[in-house]
Amino acid sequence: MAAIVAVLLLSLWVAELCYSAVRRASPSARLPPLSGASQEQWLNWLSLPMLRLLDRGQLWSRAQVIFNPLHARLVVLRGPNHTVQATKQYAAGALAVSYAAALGSAAVSWAAAEPGVFYIGALCAVIWPIARYKELDKQVRRRRDDILLALPEVLSKLTLLIGAGETLGRALYRCWDRELEQQHHPLYGELGRMCNELDNGVAFHMALESFSRRCAVQEVAMFTTSLLLNYRRGGDRFRLSLQQLAYALWDKRKTVTRTRGEEASSKLVFPLTVIFLVLMVLVGAPAIMMMNL
Repeated sequence: MAAIVAVLLLSLWVAELCYSAVRRASPSARLPPLSGASQEQWLNWLSLPMLRLLDRGQLWSRAQVIFNPLHARLVVLRGPNHTVQATKQYAAGALAVSYAAALGSAAVSWAAAEPGVFYIGALCAVIWPIARYKELDKQVRRRRDDILLALPEVLSKLTLLIGAGETLGRALYRCWDRELEQQHHPLYGELGRMCNELDNGVAFHMALESFSRRCAVQEVAMFTTSLLLNYRRGGDRFRLSLQQLAYALWDKRKTVTRTRGEEASSKLVFPLTVIFLVLMVLVGAPAIMMMNL
C-alpha cells in the first residue's frame, strides 16, 4: 500500500509541477509573479501545484472561513502591503510541506517495509498546517503584547515633554528610540516610520491614522484618537487627557506582565515533572535492586 501511495503522490506532484511551470513560463499566461526572498524561491516553485489547486479547485473561495483570518494575521505581521496573492503562496507552501511529508513517509515506509512510518508521516502532514496557523496566532499575540508593554512608556515620556513646553511633533521625535527600532521592536519601528512620513511632508493626521492602522492594536487606536482630538487645543486639557490614558495603559501593562509571568511558570511544569521522575528513579532504583538481592 505504501508503494502505491508513494508512486501516486510523486506522479501527481511531478505532473502538476511540470504543468504549472510550463504554464507560468508561457508568454500568453497572465499569472501574478511569485513573490518572496531569494532563499524562499525554491519553496515557491515547489508549491506551484498547491497554488494551482487553490485557484483551479476553488478551494480559496470555498474556505474563506479559514483563509480570511490567515490573511488578516499576515497583514498585521507583514504590513498593509501584504497582498492576497502572497497569502495564497503562504498557504500553498504549508500545503506543499504537508504533501512532501506524506510523500516522504510513504517512500520510507515502502523502502523499510514498515507501515507505521507512513501513518506517522500522514499524521505530521495533517498537523503541520495547523501548527503554522497556531504559530502565526502566537506571533500576533506576542507583537500585541510587545506594543502594550512599550506604549505606556512612550505615552509617559510624551506627557512629560509636552508638559515641559515641547511641541507634539518634536515630542514624538524624542520618543522615537532608534536602538529599539534596530532590534525590530514593533512599536518603535512603526513610530520611526511615522516620523519619516512626517519628514516627507505627509499630513499629521494622515501619518497618525496610518500609524494606528499598521499597529492594529486597539490601545494604539485610542492613543492616536486622543492625540487627534486634543492636540489642537493644547494646554492643561491636552496633558490631562494624556495622563488619564497613561493610567489606563499602565493597568494594561500590568495585566500583560502578569499573564506572561503565568505562562512562563506554566512552561516549567513539564521539565520539573521530568526531573522529579528521573530523581525518583535514581533514588529508588538502588533500593529496589537491593531488596531483590
